[in-house]
Amino acid sequence: MHPAVLILDGNQRSALAATRSLGSRGISVTVADETYRTLAGSSRYCRNRFSYPSPTARPDDFLYAVQRNAAARAVSVILPMTEVSAYLLARNRDLFAPAVVPLPDPDTWDLIANKCRLLQVANQLQVPAPETLFPDNTDELVAAAEHIGFPVVLKPCRSKVWHNGRCTATSVHVACTLSELATLTAAHEYLRDFPLAVQAHVPGSGLGIFALYNHGKAVTFFAHQRIREKPPSGGVSVLSESVAVRADLQAYASRLLDHARWHGVAMVEFRGTEDGTPYLMEINPRFWGSLQLSIDAGVDFPSMLYDLALGNAPAAPESYRAGIRTRWLLGDLDRLYLVLRKRQTGAADTSRLREILRFLRFFDGKTRYEVNRIDDLKPFFFEISQYLSQLVS
Repeated sequence: MHPAVLILDGNQRSALAATRSLGSRGISVTVADETYRTLAGSSRYCRNRFSYPSPTARPDDFLYAVQRNAAARAVSVILPMTEVSAYLLARNRDLFAPAVVPLPDPDTWDLIANKCRLLQVANQLQVPAPETLFPDNTDELVAAAEHIGFPVVLKPCRSKVWHNGRCTATSVHVACTLSELATLTAAHEYLRDFPLAVQAHVPGSGLGIFALYNHGKAVTFFAHQRIREKPPSGGVSVLSESVAVRADLQAYASRLLDHARWHGVAMVEFRGTEDGTPYLMEINPRFWGSLQLSIDAGVDFPSMLYDLALGNAPAAPESYRAGIRTRWLLGDLDRLYLVLRKRQTGAADTSRLREILRFLRFFDGKTRYEVNRIDDLKPFFFEISQYLSQLVS
């Protein structure tokens, strides 16, 4: 009998991937989120489910609900899928004992999740990163932008800001002129708060490397390339392909995660220029949206993290299959809509047709799908119902 696991943030695609991974091993999986019905909770591999208060608006009530339900279901491992829930659990892990939360201590978490601290450490460890300044006030912000040269990237040090017991999401912005800089800082309070990073804009494509660590020691790495993203200008991966891990990216990621004595999973993001030089963007201390691809390719991160949490040696693969493609179908459909919406009639009709053909091209019998799986179709039906309800509303 395998110890039970609780997976939070059940409406995330990563939660669905983890539920299928662990449930297929015969592990009792409970799924929870702010809503009772969820994407992962619709899977045939989910045995139990419950809902909890919003972790962003009511963090104390969220923690109590998770603690109470985990104890009632004799859960041994708790896996958060989003940064907010992971942040709260990392700082309150003692509440859930004897259940294990496989996350690092709070200071280690902050070293990686705090973009300003991370960039300072990257500079010390000689990990390439865009030119970055850390202004302390608005005057220094303007001076930093003029020194670096437009366009500049305005990067709040935290993707989530906690104030008066509530959580506010921040965003990264690009300012191309002083006027845009003024407009952005006026529109977003978190850009008027400090610390804040001002970076040179690095043109190029996203590069990522995914890692599992056991108290400062690397267990395994994985990499993929993004074929399509939503929005097209850069964002969530909707079509990806597994690729071999680049030696330089692994070396840089290892340098940072080794230094932090990281524990658990992490996604290290770089931006690669035309000459191939990688520049560090950030590290996300959580599971990633396209988690299913790594599982399909032979790197089962949820299963390995579960074993690690229980004190067992995770079965890390010696290699994995490159060339495996995984697609988030409804996300790719959304991307197509965004692309076509920008097209006008007339001369753009050829481009419109080309985009449609590109979308249809991957119905090739080889590309796998993140959500719609023939042996577990209910999550896809759930996703379609949610998608259609959003279109109607």
